[in-house]
Amino acid sequence: MKVGLGLYRHMLTREYYDFARQAGCTHVIVHLVDYFKQGANNPRQNQPTGGKYQPWGVAGDPEKLWTLAELMQLGKEIEDAGLIFAGIENLDPAHWHDILLDGPRRPRHIENVKTIIRRMGEAGIPVLGYNFSIAGVCGRVTMPAGRGGALIVGMDGPADEEPLPKGIVWNMIYDPNAPPGAQPAISHEELWRRLQRFLEDVIPVAEQSGVRLAAHPDDPPMPTMRGQPRLVYQPHMYQRLLDLAPSSSNALELCVGTIAEMTEGSAYEAVDQYSRQGKIAYLHLRNVVGKVPYYRETFIDEGDVDMLRILSILHRNHFDGVVIPDHTPQMSCSAPWHAGMAHTLGFILATKAALDQPPESSNQTSALGNIQKT
Repeated sequence: MKVGLGLYRHMLTREYYDFARQAGCTHVIVHLVDYFKQGANNPRQNQPTGGKYQPWGVAGDPEKLWTLAELMQLGKEIEDAGLIFAGIENLDPAHWHDILLDGPRRPRHIENVKTIIRRMGEAGIPVLGYNFSIAGVCGRVTMPAGRGGALIVGMDGPADEEPLPKGIVWNMIYDPNAPPGAQPAISHEELWRRLQRFLEDVIPVAEQSGVRLAAHPDDPPMPTMRGQPRLVYQPHMYQRLLDLAPSSSNALELCVGTIAEMTEGSAYEAVDQYSRQGKIAYLHLRNVVGKVPYYRETFIDEGDVDMLRILSILHRNHFDGVVIPDHTPQMSCSAPWHAGMAHTLGFILATKAALDQPPESSNQTSALGNIQKT
């Protein structure tokens, strides 16, 4: 098990790499999508949050893919800082929106994704995280309801009152000049068909390039959001995704917080099932209280999920991927994001150190020893 940190595009600097190293990380997952571009609802020092029905921001340049030179230079900067470039999280909607929408530019957008995967392979970047979702991460609200008044995100009810407007996909604006009206709603089976076509098109290229595609579950995990269907909103649905394209390159970006928000199944059983299969490319660690459509995020050491148990399951199943904090409550200080991440990373590192002790070691706490036996 490796410990890493996810960094947004504006955080891809030596200062943030040094912070990651100082906090005990060895790996980084980077976001090349600029979620914050012209996004009035996104605080720069935090995760992209948007509003319940407000998108994050404007998608990137549809004519400008991430170049091999850009990826190589970024890898060199990360390596020079003493870290390992473990993966890229998310595709820019500008580069693939018609794959999600099954629009006229789908053939071109499939070639975009293939090109990005090939360039990642050439640059030695092993994982591409993605979220096959039309509405994306939406429907959430921000509130000072965490422990000690920490700023958190959560959900205060369903998010289907306002349908998804045209020109928006994956909670980002890809066409600022789109005509008024809503994106046509489709069925769940049609969305699964689109995913299957996507995997059939790109998995062979991923295999050739040595890149694993890692699918994030729907967040929030509701059957529909803004009138659009969702794919993976219960833990067992991940298995359907894996079975659509059996391949070492078809893997999961498992988010413990999202799994915990689901109304069926068990986060512990899901982590056990998919880590035993070797299908988790990397893992988001986040704690929550409640289930959709009413939940709130918490600090990692509280909430409904026993994180010691989650990490012990990964340890028992010899998980060798990267664990990163998903996002955290914002702490009351001059560096809210840094403080929240350092708190979570400290918890992960302490648990990992205890789990890595030989079972007979007197240094291992009895509590962790008992967890390892479960």
